[in-house]
Amino acid sequence: MGFETLCVSILALLLGLIALLAGYRLFLFLLPIWGFFAGFFLAVSAVTVLFGHDFLASVLGWAIGFVAGLIFALLSYLFYVAGIAILAGSVGYALGAGLMYAFFDQPAALAFVVGLVAAVVVAFVTLTLNLQKWIIVAITATGGASGLFLGAMLLFNVIQLSDLGNNPVRAVIDNSWFWYLIWIALVVIGVVAQSSTSRDYVLEEPISGRSW
Repeated sequence: MGFETLCVSILALLLGLIALLAGYRLFLFLLPIWGFFAGFFLAVSAVTVLFGHDFLASVLGWAIGFVAGLIFALLSYLFYVAGIAILAGSVGYALGAGLMYAFFDQPAALAFVVGLVAAVVVAFVTLTLNLQKWIIVAITATGGASGLFLGAMLLFNVIQLSDLGNNPVRAVIDNSWFWYLIWIALVVIGVVAQSSTSRDYVLEEPISGRSW
């Protein structure tokens, strides 16, 4: 296992566990981190589509992804509404792109475009209907469960870094009802845990508009 893979797997496990059990309460802390990864993976996906590289297989992809991640993290830190939009949009992108990968062979370009459209729609609906709390709980529980799966698969060499662009967690749970049930159970645990610990806690938008 390479050093990069080890670092990504440990980070995925830690962030996954935090997001799963305390995503809502720690949301303002997690927001810039989520923003970084959303920007990073969006930029790397764009490089993969435009230049035909394997996912995370080129220095260019890493460099552009890192810069885009910093920009998204900064926006999430400075502007609460932008952070919410990025969070909801990242889920919309994952859903849209995931559907394309599920029904088409080698749909990289199509998945990227559909993912972007889905990202805009989900972000718009979330902000318009004021669904932030339940979107945050659902997203952090789902993302936490997927993060734990992803970290474990990387740690035990089930997948490689280059597989991250093909939604490997979805591929694993789709091909095994056992792992699918485990993933669902983790999501339910996360939703219940966060709902019970935040029953009397309401996350208010910072007066300054700044996340921290």
